Amino acid sequence: MTRRREPLEVRDPGRVGMYVCGPTVYGQLHIGNFRCFVVFDTVARFLTAEGYTVTRVQNFTDIDDRMIERAQREHTTVAALAERYIAHYHEEAEALGILRAQVHPRATEHMDAIIRHIQGLVDSGHAYEVEGDVYFDVLSFPRYGALSGQRLDEIEAGARIEVDERKRHPADFALWKHWRPGEPSWPSPWGQGRPGWHIECSAMAETYLGMDFDIHAGGHDLIFPHHENEIAQSEAWHGGRFARYWLHNGMLTLKGAKMSRSEGNVMQVSSLRQRYAPQVLRLFLLSAHYRSPLVFSEELLQSAASAWARLDEAYGRLTVQGQAEEGAQALDRRLLEAARLAHENFYRAMRDDFNTADALAGVFDLAREINTSMGPGVGAAATRRLRGALREFAGVLGLEFTDPGELEPHFAAMIRQRELARGRRDWAEADRIRDELARAGVLLEDTAQGVRWRRA
Repeated sequence: MTRRREPLEVRDPGRVGMYVCGPTVYGQLHIGNFRCFVVFDTVARFLTAEGYTVTRVQNFTDIDDRMIERAQREHTTVAALAERYIAHYHEEAEALGILRAQVHPRATEHMDAIIRHIQGLVDSGHAYEVEGDVYFDVLSFPRYGALSGQRLDEIEAGARIEVDERKRHPADFALWKHWRPGEPSWPSPWGQGRPGWHIECSAMAETYLGMDFDIHAGGHDLIFPHHENEIAQSEAWHGGRFARYWLHNGMLTLKGAKMSRSEGNVMQVSSLRQRYAPQVLRLFLLSAHYRSPLVFSEELLQSAASAWARLDEAYGRLTVQGQAEEGAQALDRRLLEAARLAHENFYRAMRDDFNTADALAGVFDLAREINTSMGPGVGAAATRRLRGALREFAGVLGLEFTDPGELEPHFAAMIRQRELARGRRDWAEADRIRDELARAGVLLEDTAQGVRWRRA
């Protein structure tokens, strides 16, 4: 609302209430849709790591003009359509490491709250009925436009504004739509009908978080009219503040245009997952500051794949090497200092408006130090601390390493004996130990940075 960074001051000490505008489930979601959900999943993860108890509410809009049109075209019901694409969302979200919100409410399950809210606006003079439709009167709310910077005298019917000559002002928006044949409907004081889009989110946010909750989030394209209308209809009825902080992620673009189904320039997550690991896709979506636009390209995806390979390689080295009870103290100190700096830089960046791009830079610095310096002489204690640091950063970012498990002590001892044999150029003994390990299911790889192992 203030268009600048503000200190986080929560309503309830130690707790964060967070509402994320979820998808309208009339079709498969694409990678551009999922930028929002990955970003704000990461925000919730970080706030949890900071010690807050986070209640994240992310809705499903399961009644909408587009859903009705598609259901009629496919000769199915709106409810069946919703079930299909909600299941699809959860499948793709789980693959991308997106944790389920504490609540995933559906619009159709909150009709009582929606109707009660609309009635309150009608009774207080902020809404009016026209032939079974109910509209919010934007002129009754002087602060309208504060979030988006829109001025009422400049708003005309057209782009993102529903045209209806019965409205008092072009920006007045539908709270309730009267029933039409073949559409789902619910009884109300204004006759059979269904809710408008904007009122759903206000009703669900207030139900689970109350007024003056902490964070309201969504895509940049929702600022106007959706979030502007949420503020108006909630604050007009209740008074006071609807939400304390507004976070909007930049759009994913492809060939200069926002990725969207209406543009026909979408890339499905399911298709991308056939070529890229989910960690790569998530890393790509977090590679820029969340408020910045992000360009979709194969080159950037390949760059994310290389970046993930470097992180995974560093973690792999930490599961293979550093088994010595006492390592080279100077090398241990060097690596632990790199971990300390990475920790400091990571949390500094994340505390500055959730800057994942800068946070990742610190993690890559640590990975480079590990990949360059890690060897069998690093102490076990240092190795455990380095591995814990990488896991901590990955956990906040929603990335997951494949952990082959700890190497059994007798295998670790054999690897050290092989390294000693190689050091004295006893190749026959080194080969014998390697072959014995291979028969036991432990495969070795000699690299410029030292030996690595993996399970057969």
